[in-house]
Amino acid sequence: MEREFFAGFIKIHILYHAVHEGEICGSDIAREIATHGYNVSPGTLYPTLHRLEKMGYLRMTERVEGGRRRKYYHATPAGRKALEKARVKIKELVDEVMEGD
Repeated sequence: MEREFFAGFIKIHILYHAVHEGEICGSDIAREIATHGYNVSPGTLYPTLHRLEKMGYLRMTERVEGGRRRKYYHATPAGRKALEKARVKIKELVDEVMEGD
């Protein structure tokens, strides 16, 4: 059950970094997410990045670095808008869940 809850958080976390860093690559976002206690396998992370791309929230570009092809993801205007909407909903939820604490 915990995994289901955090799946949505991971998507929002990815969008957040794509918006605020300008671009992200899978290995960098995996390390960042891990600093928050999420253990996300490549088999989960890369399909999530691809889903966000298909939804129109991320755009992918490829570059060759050190002889290796790397994919970088950038937030689209739709991704920025989705993040802003999510932030409002998250704040409402946190305020309600933390009420009385």
